[in-house]
Amino acid sequence: MSEAVVVPSRLRRPAIGALGGLALALGALQAVVEPALPLLQRELGVSAGEGALVGNALLVTGAVVAPVAGALGDRYGGKRVLVALMGVVSAGGVLASVAPGLPVLLLGQVLQGVMVGALPLSFILVRKHLSAGAARVATGLVMALFTGGGTVGTLVAGPVAEHLSWQAMFALPTVVVVVTTSVVARLLPHDPPGPSAGGIDWPGMVLLSGTLLTFMLGLVRVTGGGLPLLAAGAVAVAVAALATGWVAVERRAASPMVDLRLLARPALWHACVLTSVVTTAFGMVSFLLPQLFAVPADGYGFGLGTTDIGLLLLPGAVAGAVGDAAGGVVARRLGLRTVLVVGALVTAATTFALVSLHTAAWQLVLAKALTALAAGVGTTALLTRAATAVGTGDTGVVTGLLVVTRVIGVALGAQVGAALLDAGTDPVTGLPDESAFAMGFAVAGLVSTLTLLVVRSTKKGSQV
Repeated sequence: MSEAVVVPSRLRRPAIGALGGLALALGALQAVVEPALPLLQRELGVSAGEGALVGNALLVTGAVVAPVAGALGDRYGGKRVLVALMGVVSAGGVLASVAPGLPVLLLGQVLQGVMVGALPLSFILVRKHLSAGAARVATGLVMALFTGGGTVGTLVAGPVAEHLSWQAMFALPTVVVVVTTSVVARLLPHDPPGPSAGGIDWPGMVLLSGTLLTFMLGLVRVTGGGLPLLAAGAVAVAVAALATGWVAVERRAASPMVDLRLLARPALWHACVLTSVVTTAFGMVSFLLPQLFAVPADGYGFGLGTTDIGLLLLPGAVAGAVGDAAGGVVARRLGLRTVLVVGALVTAATTFALVSLHTAAWQLVLAKALTALAAGVGTTALLTRAATAVGTGDTGVVTGLLVVTRVIGVALGAQVGAALLDAGTDPVTGLPDESAFAMGFAVAGLVSTLTLLVVRSTKKGSQV
């Protein structure tokens, strides 16, 4: 299961470039919402919690699709599944670009969320066609370009939304996705199905998707204050029942979607827990900063528009791309534990400082850059270590699980941040109090310190 598999390098640079170009386009499509979120809230007349749902609708689908896409890619070939998923993403982009209001926009975001499945599929392709060392570099490159696409999306969202329309900021990246998908389909070599291709484990797939979908939707509603205590308990029971049913089905399946022996490895559990903690803290910061930039300047805010918010978030997007590109290499040289500890200390120190130091724009710009760099290095180090520590037949499943954990962490952070702002909103002005932002930054700092506790409790050598 974890044997080292070295194959000749057969993935040529143009093909890797095409795969990276697609990741760049997908990252841009995903990122346009963040700087434009205050504008969308005003245009659509929704609260901070409902605004967070616009971004998290994409993450909900991503959480469901990523492990399924990884398993299908392992079994039937990454290229075939990747091209099919990009057709769904393109349809979602078109739908969002013509959306007249919130319901249609949410549906478009749900379809676009399929893009998250492109990451484990890309890892399958580079792992099959490159040696272990080259695959680690290529994995970091794909992650960096996906994050780098966020830089492009952050830059174009404001000018496009303000000079054309907010619908247009979804249309332009969608066109690029269609074009780059065509190039990928032409240049990437065919990857044969895995040896386990013997039929689709439909019961396991449906139960896992149901578990993740129920969890994500329940998370959005609970953190948004939309569910009473009894209903929240019912959601928790439903998630537990679905998860138990999924485990029972996988244990009996002749060709299971996920080999439960992988999930039993302490190393994978530790990687998932660490990824979720790191991304939850980062998700809170990513949501709170644009909201703070948009608060009117006659109080404690800055009164900035979408274009200016995008420019101020740009250094953070660049730092995140650098972190994703360097994560695997830095962890190999310094050690995974060192990378995680340093990242946690940087994030905790930064977010705790924001509790009182958030009155100047440069303070927020620096904070976003530091937290994005720490999160990028840490999560990519965990992912690349996992991708190269298992056999090629398990690459999609393992990386899909970590991608889903990353998605859930960001969604959880954003929803918690939104819940804190909604709870601290002045009923007269309709704006959150400054103390609500301070509380959000403090909670993000506390969450990031959990990384230190998890690393400390993890035995050396047991991490993926």
